[in-house]
Amino acid sequence: MPGDPARPTSSSTLTLRLHDSATGQVRPLALRQAGEVSMYVCGPTVYDVPHLGHGRFTLVFDVLRRYLRFVGLRVRYVSNVTDVDDKILERARQEGCPATEVAARYEAVWWEAMAQLAVERPDEVPHATAWVPQMVALVEELVAKGAAYEAPDGVYLDVSRVPDYGLLALQPLASLRAGARVAGGEAKRHPFDFALWKKVPGTQDQVSWPSPFGPGRPGWHTECVVMSLGLLGEGFDLHGGGQDLRFPHHENERAQAVALGRAFARHWVHNGFVEVEGQKMSKSLGNFTSLPDLLAQADPRAYRLLVLRSHYRRPLEVTPATVGDAESGLARLDALARRFPEAVAAGAQVDRASEAIRAGVPAAALEGFCRAMDEDLDTPGALAGIFELVRQAHQAADAGQENEALGLARAVGCLAGALGLALGDHALGPGRTEPDEEAKALLAARDEARQARRFEEADRLRDELAARGWTVEDSPEGSRLRPR
Repeated sequence: MPGDPARPTSSSTLTLRLHDSATGQVRPLALRQAGEVSMYVCGPTVYDVPHLGHGRFTLVFDVLRRYLRFVGLRVRYVSNVTDVDDKILERARQEGCPATEVAARYEAVWWEAMAQLAVERPDEVPHATAWVPQMVALVEELVAKGAAYEAPDGVYLDVSRVPDYGLLALQPLASLRAGARVAGGEAKRHPFDFALWKKVPGTQDQVSWPSPFGPGRPGWHTECVVMSLGLLGEGFDLHGGGQDLRFPHHENERAQAVALGRAFARHWVHNGFVEVEGQKMSKSLGNFTSLPDLLAQADPRAYRLLVLRSHYRRPLEVTPATVGDAESGLARLDALARRFPEAVAAGAQVDRASEAIRAGVPAAALEGFCRAMDEDLDTPGALAGIFELVRQAHQAADAGQENEALGLARAVGCLAGALGLALGDHALGPGRTEPDEEAKALLAARDEARQARRFEEADRLRDELAARGWTVEDSPEGSRLRPR
């Protein structure tokens, strides 16, 4: 029957509905080509360590990618790295080193954090510096069409040549212009015109490329439109990123494609902010917690679980209390995996909904999971179903209904795996699974310090355990160590 999650998905049976930022509506994800999804997600500008908001968007789109594969689609996922930018150049000047060194260092930090979060690498990772010739060609084409103009400081897109400019802001151009101003030093004609090419005098710095408009470097908004169309082609299925990119960055990407008469993204998906006491978390506000700091202090899976507990479009508050609560939820999942290790591990090996029932996953559990995920990626609803399966599995086992308990445990392993959550001892990776005597002694000393409310000493011992390669997990059942 159509939409049956036990069958491979095709374009005619795909029932996933996602919010589209261009229309403000939740609507079906209509594919360019049956059975295949092309996704482009804006990646990092590598001038600093990632913060928790970066962690959230990568997890949101990692989960979406995994779910699309789970229901039988082939996914081509592209996410870029901006390795030339004014912020990178400023960091290089501050540190007295080449900009390439800054970009390489912070890109390495980025991928290390992604690995800890179990975020799968994109199929393609285009770097801006490798695509500059194509960007120059795009700017030339826009100028030739009369959609862009050269000014003393660069080349700008004339947004008045884009009839629906402001689509992703959900406002017409006239209302956007109200109160807008041209910043000092800019030579653009209108407030919302934006730089496609920034001219760089030879004496200003060494990071520039030749162009018909003089030496310079591309504007940020030009990078992604060139790389997404170059790798995924016109009319690709989905463009995503954080809510802060919706306008002007994504709107300005779209505007260039429209000005060229080229079909751009068919569906726009944006996740909500990470907030601190109601404020968006960002480097510019100085209120961010770095992602590496969090991952050094908490189980990385707990942050994935925390992100999954909140609908992707809603604000997410990240505090020690919310992370601790997520770790407690993770402990419940791990406890089931320790009780039924073989069943949970077998479920985790099932990577397609079409194979789940044959692998012993109850049909009702699978259908409930897919129903939640299909409705605008309702991960809180999907998780609620998984935790209900945990309760039912323990209940069945306690009642002596072993076969039923094993099927429910397989369902937990399968559906958690579809969300990227590895459970139990098999989640600990290769190598050690048991702490040595020194680590046990440090954990006992930390527990004693916490009980005595010597929290500074407890934190020091936790950090020492982290340096030795152990993550401390606290739960109502007590503390335990997990290899990092």
